[in-house]
Amino acid sequence: IWGGNPIASSLHFWTRAQEAKRRGAMLVAIDPYRSLTAEKCHRHIALRPGTDAAFALGMINVLVTEDLIDRDYVDAHTVGFDALRERALAYSPSCVAQICGIEEKELVELARLYGKTRKASIRLNYGMQRVRGGGNATRAIACLPALTGAWRDRAGGLLLSASNWAPVDQHALQRPDLLPGWPTKLPRAINMNAIGDALLHPGDAAFGPKIEGIVVYNSNPVAVAPDSERVAAGFAREDLFTVVLEHFQTDTVDYADLVLPATTQLEHLDIHKSYGHTYVMLNQPAIAPVGQARPNTEIFRGIARRMEIDEPALYESDETIARAALRWDDASLRGATWAALERQGWLKLDIPEAPFAEGHFPTPSGKCEFASTALAQEGRDPLPDYLPPYESLEAAPQLAARYPLAMISPPARNFLNSSFVNIDSLRATEGEPHLDVHPCDAAPRGIANGDIVRVYNDRGSMTARARVTDRARTGVVVGLSIWWKKLSPDGRNANQVTSQALTDLGGSATFYDCLVE
Repeated sequence: IWGGNPIASSLHFWTRAQEAKRRGAMLVAIDPYRSLTAEKCHRHIALRPGTDAAFALGMINVLVTEDLIDRDYVDAHTVGFDALRERALAYSPSCVAQICGIEEKELVELARLYGKTRKASIRLNYGMQRVRGGGNATRAIACLPALTGAWRDRAGGLLLSASNWAPVDQHALQRPDLLPGWPTKLPRAINMNAIGDALLHPGDAAFGPKIEGIVVYNSNPVAVAPDSERVAAGFAREDLFTVVLEHFQTDTVDYADLVLPATTQLEHLDIHKSYGHTYVMLNQPAIAPVGQARPNTEIFRGIARRMEIDEPALYESDETIARAALRWDDASLRGATWAALERQGWLKLDIPEAPFAEGHFPTPSGKCEFASTALAQEGRDPLPDYLPPYESLEAAPQLAARYPLAMISPPARNFLNSSFVNIDSLRATEGEPHLDVHPCDAAPRGIANGDIVRVYNDRGSMTARARVTDRARTGVVVGLSIWWKKLSPDGRNANQVTSQALTDLGGSATFYDCLVE
């Protein structure tokens, strides 16, 4: 279980993991923090945040040097093995132990256990991706099951998200053909992970026009986006017209010029794919919309009507859109119909039990690409590698001298991102914002258990009650999140100190690439 805490975030998976444990399976957690999940695993390996790629390459080093490779699978269903082998040989167990801040034997023993276990599965999650090298780390970890042939078995391989198995018809949903100038000219896209800088940007030839209006739906950026001081400053602009579609008065609603009441999942029709299983589900409304609430889609239809736009696609009903959301001729929906989905509420996708047992990967070559020609064509390193965090002793020694503690802010058990923080009973269970600090980090700072501490860096600060505990490894502090600012004692949360810097691949957020004092 790598970079995740399924007790808090994936209960349907955790029940299966516990059943496997009762049947004799070995459970291992890789996480800088001894989470509730890590406590219930047989082994917990507490890496420094952002060093997962080095650890994975160290495992590959052991697999290669101790001949724990499934050569038949590698020869038939992968490309780039020799190059990956050379890359991994630079990551000796002793070198990796130093990078990751662990004992060398922890790496070697896990690599041997993994290489010798026929049915070995990796449940990857998003925690280990929220650093500078998150994309490379994911690629490095994804090499492991192909090296050992773990994909041969139903119970082997790797899962990050199953959502792409659903045959979603993106063209039908997004209708890019309606964009003026498509496909050669597209409107600009602004990365939400850098929304603070974007809203404060004056506009120029490189960036484009200054942002003068924003519609927020299905999100609470003032609480959840990084570098929160700049995000709040952007939303506080007097010349920014802000519309928020919401159920509750979130931190973001406080900055709205206009709030439109949106329906909850209980009040509207929707169709769902999944992170963690291979079913498509239909969400039928259980009740009529309460008060003046409308589905987001109906609000958009209403805007189109008032603007007198005559494009028929803008007025399609939710059912029409849901029917068009899937490619019904796809092999995974063989024989399935909308009527069947409507009748039983779900459809099981027709997917092989071990879909990569004979290769057939969704890559240009159809093989597991240890070396990616697509990345090479973009001028990137075709092989996975370890990239030190932006904010680390390796990459920024002067910054690390001022701010020597790495901070991560994984979800609190009773919250889901910023959802449910406004539920009195759940917030009462969490109590108040806490910061878990290892005794070796607390003592030289004069911090006792229960003290109120200020966590800060150049971007901002927050206060929390210290819990002195070895659940956090040395050099790392953990602030379970993410609190609404208005419901925190000091009106701030962990994103006061997080950065708008983006990951190496995918342009994602680097929430856990964060040094503080």
